[in-house]
Amino acid sequence: MLAFIIRRLLQAVLVMAVMSGLVFVGLYVVGDPVSMMASAEATDLERDEIRANFGLDKPLWQQYGIFMSHALQLDFGKSFLTGQSAMGLILERMPATLELAVVSMGLSMLIGVPLGIWAGLRPNAISTRGIMTGSILGFSLPNFWVGLMLIMVFAVYLGWLPASGRGATRHIGPLDLSVLTLDGWSRLVLPAITIALAKGALIIRVTRAATREALPTDYIKFARAKGLGWSRILRVHLLKIIMIPIITVGGLEFGQVVAFAVVTETIFAWPGMGKLLLDSIITLDRPVVVAYLILIVFFLVMLNLAVDILYSVLDPRVRLQGAKA
Repeated sequence: MLAFIIRRLLQAVLVMAVMSGLVFVGLYVVGDPVSMMASAEATDLERDEIRANFGLDKPLWQQYGIFMSHALQLDFGKSFLTGQSAMGLILERMPATLELAVVSMGLSMLIGVPLGIWAGLRPNAISTRGIMTGSILGFSLPNFWVGLMLIMVFAVYLGWLPASGRGATRHIGPLDLSVLTLDGWSRLVLPAITIALAKGALIIRVTRAATREALPTDYIKFARAKGLGWSRILRVHLLKIIMIPIITVGGLEFGQVVAFAVVTETIFAWPGMGKLLLDSIITLDRPVVVAYLILIVFFLVMLNLAVDILYSVLDPRVRLQGAKA
């Protein structure tokens, strides 16, 4: 296991190096950050001075080499626009994104797992057809449309919930969390539901497939032969089997929400990392974009590693196969 973890960490370093180089080249090609930093009335001399101050007058390979030498010291540079630490800006926004991801994935699990089990146990029921139709809609409808409809209904027409912002927060150590306040929850509900509808649709389908696959196994048949009630079979036996693919898919989807909640955060003006990334791309704020992507790649690699370890804990066969290998 230790060798596996070390190998994954080395892979993460390689992926982050390659990705940072691709992003550097891509941002260099699409535009000049000086045009965003300098005023429209700035002279060529002033623009050259700005370019020299930020090291943009050097060749691309030299800029990248300087960036990587600082990155190895965990210094990812400063934002071109604000002058603040690029990684500091991202870490300030991270609690909001993680909060949104945790709540939305929690809702998707609460929706998807029970409905998926029901659909798996009763494949020919009318209710199952309704559940599966709803899951198809959850896949098909784009997030931005769902978010706009929720705003129109619950914020504009009914006036029950605010349409944007994060709301009041409370401090827990270094974190500012809005889930600890009523105002925070009122602003978190709509964006969380927007994400949860799409992710819940996937969890429904995964759970249904896992349930249908588990029912004919000898493990479940033996439990039924012992005379155990269906409620105990579901809680103790069936859930133990189907939680393996659910946790695997749920973990990967959680990482996707953290990394790519840009659309939802933009629609609801949620002050998370996704909105910061979008603003930084528009303004060609290279240090923030590169630092964000490096952090996200590292986060996804660590998340995949955690899912693999949890998978081996839930399924002893994985550990046995690893030992034989």
